[in-house]
Amino acid sequence: MLILVTNRTLCKGDFLQRIQQLAKGKPHAIMLREKDLSLDKYEALAKKVMAICQANGVSLIINQNISVAVNMKLPNIHLSMPDFRNFKNELYPFKQIGVSIHSVDEAIEAQQLGASYLIAGHIFSTDCKKGVPPRGLSFLEDVCDSVTIPVFAIGGITSNRLKDIANTGAKGVCIMSEAMTCLNPVGLTNQYLV
Repeated sequence: MLILVTNRTLCKGDFLQRIQQLAKGKPHAIMLREKDLSLDKYEALAKKVMAICQANGVSLIINQNISVAVNMKLPNIHLSMPDFRNFKNELYPFKQIGVSIHSVDEAIEAQQLGASYLIAGHIFSTDCKKGVPPRGLSFLEDVCDSVTIPVFAIGGITSNRLKDIANTGAKGVCIMSEAMTCLNPVGLTNQYLV
C-alpha cells in the first residue's frame, strides 16, 4: 500500500495539478501535510484536494488538523504521538486514525490507545531529516513485530527498497519527496506496487 504525503515547498510546478496527477495513479491515500498553513488556509486547500481525491476514488488523510477534518466530515486523520495522546478522547468521529511513531514503545502505546495504523520512521537517510540518523530496517521490523495493526515505513523510501521493507512485515510505504518532484506522477503508484 502506498500513502503519498504532500509538501508544497518541494513541489515542482502547480501543486493542485500534481495532486490531480498523483490521484490518477490511484495510491491508497494522499495525506495533506502542509504544516506551515494557518487552519483557514489549510482547510481551503483541503477542500480543493478533497474534490480531486473524490473524483479519482482516492482517500484523503488530514494531517494534524482535527477541526478541519471534523468540519469537512472526513473519516481519516493522522496525528503525531503527542497529539494522539492529548486528543484521543476527541477522535470518535474518525474511522481511520494514523499515528507517527519513533519507537517500539510508542507503537505499542498507539495501538493500545486505538490507532488504526502507524507510520514508522525515518527508516533511511532523507533530506527531510538532515543530520538525524535513520532508524533502519531492524527498527521497522521490531515495530511490526510489536503490533497487530498495519505499519507504513517513511523516510528515504525508494522503489528498489520495497522488498527489504516488505520483509520486515510493513504493510506499505509513505512517499513525500518523490511524490512532489517525480517526472511521472501518474505512474508513481505503479512503481511502488509489490
